[in-house]
Amino acid sequence: MEPRLNFYRSNPDAMRAMSALEERITNSGLEKPMVELVRLRASQINGCAYCMDAHTVDARKGGESERRLATLPVWRETPFFDDRERAALEWTEAVTRVADTHVPDEIWERVKPHFRFIREFRGRLSGL
Repeated sequence: MEPRLNFYRSNPDAMRAMSALEERITNSGLEKPMVELVRLRASQINGCAYCMDAHTVDARKGGESERRLATLPVWRETPFFDDRERAALEWTEAVTRVADTHVPDEIWERVKPHFRFIREFRGRLSGL
């Protein structure tokens, strides 16, 4: 399948900004495996095949198990994710579906204790 648009050619400034955002996330203190789970979950929700493939490959390279990758869409129903990961996934879903969820206060209250650097986390999600 031929890509519809070459982002690097059509808007190099935007791609440089995305690269700077990526560097900031790398240096944010968030655990790389969790960041990959967040990226993958947002990509699943958004239905981006390219992104899902890329983030699955990156998660596997980072040592993520096939079991967790296979059950990511139903993470609430499995025992495979810890409290911090669950908070990250819940926040990811709420922010990714912001038009529907408006990120309820009760989700914010559950997520807040797990992330001192919530601004970086929130910033990453808005970059997806």
